[in-house]
Amino acid sequence: MQTPETTPPADRLEDAIGRKVRALRQGLDVTLSDLARSAGLSVGMLSKIENGQTSPSLTTLQALAAALNVPISMFFQDFEDRRDCSYVPAGQGVRIDRRGTRAGHVYELLGHSLRSATKIEPFLITIDEGGAAHDTFQHPGHEFIYMLSGRVTYRHGDRHYDLAPGDALFFDALAPHGPEGFADLPAKYLSIIVTPPSE
Repeated sequence: MQTPETTPPADRLEDAIGRKVRALRQGLDVTLSDLARSAGLSVGMLSKIENGQTSPSLTTLQALAAALNVPISMFFQDFEDRRDCSYVPAGQGVRIDRRGTRAGHVYELLGHSLRSATKIEPFLITIDEGGAAHDTFQHPGHEFIYMLSGRVTYRHGDRHYDLAPGDALFFDALAPHGPEGFADLPAKYLSIIVTPPSE
């Protein structure tokens, strides 16, 4: 039996709604005719909805939601979940020009949030031979750093951290921060910047 949690994603909104209605109905072990009767629909109309062959009105969705005892937003869940995904193949991150770029730091944006009001930016940062210190970054939100290769001394406020592969750092990004010394280059680290909507 297919449950709502295992409903596969759909390309069209009508397909997504239809699959969700079917999954919810089957999860409750309710027949097509029983659900149609409870929602005040014909069996033919419900069949078309489940097969993505028609766009149900909001009134129809409201009736189905009541009959299935779920919020109306449940019907859009799979479609929205599918869209909120950012895939970047290896080596194809978008190069971004940030302040540290002038210091020889390469920023590759690995993804971005599509619908969330919270801004989330995952970067792969590479510092090659000849890269310069840049420890005066300041911006709203928080930042998480995970060291992948090389060794750098990273400043946050008035503290300094020697980062080696596997080390992690999480901090309030309003304090001055950034790499200020390099023990082993080239160096790579993952930087995830999270900025709440209020900031």
